Amino acid sequence: MKYIRARLGLKLFLSYLAVLLVGVSVIWVATQITTPRAYARHLAFMESQMGTGFMNGQGQGQGQGQGHGMVADFYENFQASFNEALLISVFAAAVIAVVVSWLLSRNIVSPVQAIMSASQRISEGHYDERVNSRGMDEIAQLAARFNQMASQLEQVETMRRQLIGDVTHELRTPLTSIKGYMEGLVDGVLPANAETFNQIHHEADRLSRLVDDLQELSRVEAHAYSLDVRSVSVSSLVQTTLKRLSPQATAKRITLRSNLPNDLSHVHADEDRITQVLVNLAANAVQYTPEDGEVLISASQHGNELYISVKDSGIGIPQEHLKNIFTRFYRVDKSRSRQSGGGSGIGLTIARHIVEAHGGRIWVESAGEGLGSTFTFSLKVS
Repeated sequence: MKYIRARLGLKLFLSYLAVLLVGVSVIWVATQITTPRAYARHLAFMESQMGTGFMNGQGQGQGQGQGHGMVADFYENFQASFNEALLISVFAAAVIAVVVSWLLSRNIVSPVQAIMSASQRISEGHYDERVNSRGMDEIAQLAARFNQMASQLEQVETMRRQLIGDVTHELRTPLTSIKGYMEGLVDGVLPANAETFNQIHHEADRLSRLVDDLQELSRVEAHAYSLDVRSVSVSSLVQTTLKRLSPQATAKRITLRSNLPNDLSHVHADEDRITQVLVNLAANAVQYTPEDGEVLISASQHGNELYISVKDSGIGIPQEHLKNIFTRFYRVDKSRSRQSGGGSGIGLTIARHIVEAHGGRIWVESAGEGLGSTFTFSLKVS
């Protein structure tokens, strides 16, 4: 019984065979019950049509007795021939049904076995494993869903490996700098003055920001934080952002300004979290905009949503990179980003999670490299 329970194909085959046996049994019992009555009824009808000669004169009793004997013999022969034909038919049907049941069960079990084998391969780390999905039935849909799951697992594994590599690189860079400065101080190559200590402090601060960003990313991805949602003025959010980033924009001779309608509605949001999103987008815009450029923060209402946009005249984003721009540690140009003192590459990922936690959306538009970009996110109107 355990062997049968562990084999789907055998269970399907036995189920088909059980259905066949039940059908044959019903046919056999039904014919044995109905055949005598049907035969007697039809024979009585024939006697009423043809047996009037046996009912006349003195030979009526003798002819009637002989007729009943012949009828009984005829019925026995008929019953024997009928049962013989029925047995042959049942045997032929059973053989054909067994073959068809085996073929059908194998046809159903084969893709399931393929999925089982592929799942075993995936569990061993071979995420490129796929199964053939032909047809439109439930098994084909299961295979298609399995392939979709395998693709997502492969993508997650690729991102995991890339994450480890990126984190390792980001941690190694400031640690290498700190180690170099300390070795220079020990060997007497570097002077023990304020400039050297400031450089060490700068690298340590960079390392601390990366650790904080990683901790923040893990919290937002796990939704391990609460939102203090209330009615918030967008104007106050924008003004806070402008005050925080004005010194940085002024140092690069970048015009940082806002353009907001006077009758702008309030939004339902956590003020601190949305300020974090807006500061992140504006800081990126200032960072990747060359001198004498412009960064504009604007807002517009669309139905029950408010769109807040950060537009810059910076380096722009090629079209092939737009869909991945919110992926953690993703950079359009890694070498340029690191040379220019770029962040960890997870700020936009954190922003996306925060906006989605508010029930909004975030996206980016760019006409191409060197033509600037516009980051926009939506919030529900209060």
